[in-house]
Amino acid sequence: MLDSPADSKVWTDYNAAQSTRSVRQLCLDAMAFAGPGNGRRAIDLGCGAGKETLALLDGGWRVLAVDSLPDTRDLLLATVPAALAEQLEIELSPFEDLSRLPEAGLVLASYSLPFVHPANFGHVWRMLLGALLPDGVIAVNLFGDRDSWAVIPEWNFHTEADARGLFAGLKILKFEVFDDDGQSFRGPKHWQIFDVIARKA
Repeated sequence: MLDSPADSKVWTDYNAAQSTRSVRQLCLDAMAFAGPGNGRRAIDLGCGAGKETLALLDGGWRVLAVDSLPDTRDLLLATVPAALAEQLEIELSPFEDLSRLPEAGLVLASYSLPFVHPANFGHVWRMLLGALLPDGVIAVNLFGDRDSWAVIPEWNFHTEADARGLFAGLKILKFEVFDDDGQSFRGPKHWQIFDVIARKA
């Protein structure tokens, strides 16, 4: 049985294990599609250990980093060089508790949205799309209904058709499906992941 997604120790341990990994390809691809930051705002929803936050800052973005873990601020400030810290804003909050997000040219939700309760997913998704400026880029990972974690009622999962439907009115730039057995932080599992990048008209 998996621990509750609200169990902060699970995520603290997970973030500690992320310290040596590379920046995720989803973030790198989103930055390539979005172009140079040039002082524009990016939102990193579920910033975790700060790998992608730092990459965005290095790319010239001002970053709003959002996470619910209480040690997020200390973790990020220990990761981000002082010269870039003034470009960083940190919001400590569950996504569901946010009423709005500021306008942004890039919205990144890397392995964070699947852990939003299904009853709250619609609110969070509308909030993300509402924050996205015209010509802005959104990049997310979603879990498919064939994922072995799909039995967990507190998390959200989508068919491929439903996942594509979330981006109605946007131009999908990348839609990749990973559907295979593999490893997770919790051990072996079957993954079904949709990596999606889209642009707002």
